[in-house]
Amino acid sequence: MADGEGTDTPEDEEPELTKPDELVALHTVTTELFEILRRWFAVPDEVSLDLTEIDSAVREMGDPVMIAALAMRKLQALHLIATPGVRTTTDVVVTIVQDLDRALLQAPVMRLRLAAETTDWDAALAELEAGGSAEAPASADAEDPEAQRFRMLHALLHAAVEAVLRASDGEIRIFV
Repeated sequence: MADGEGTDTPEDEEPELTKPDELVALHTVTTELFEILRRWFAVPDEVSLDLTEIDSAVREMGDPVMIAALAMRKLQALHLIATPGVRTTTDVVVTIVQDLDRALLQAPVMRLRLAAETTDWDAALAELEAGGSAEAPASADAEDPEAQRFRMLHALLHAAVEAVLRASDGEIRIFV
């Protein structure tokens, strides 16, 4: 090999990029999404994974609480890499948001299904008849403000990915 051929020197490395504002903003966005998932699904402070065998995850992956817990773990990772000064790369940001996407898309509906499955309908109807339940929507097709907020926060994850891809020109780059 000729002198210097095939070796990487510091001059050959691309400079690290500053995290786009949209990525840094995820620091607070992930905190809010994390707390909403905890509240919606009553996720405990600690969860255990069944690693007994390869098929052990089948039951867990259908459990809304476990799905929310795993999404919360990904939010913790995204929270960390959104912190200024913490090094990350384009592909890590894209992958974490992609991993979160399905759970976050399904969360508002899973929340309603879980609530429907765990509601004491006799007590709920009695409360409605007694004029209670200030949380009842004005109409059957009224939008849930908390679900709207959740969806808006979820959209900010995609905005951050787009900003990271723009800043890196679609290449895998290091951000600090």
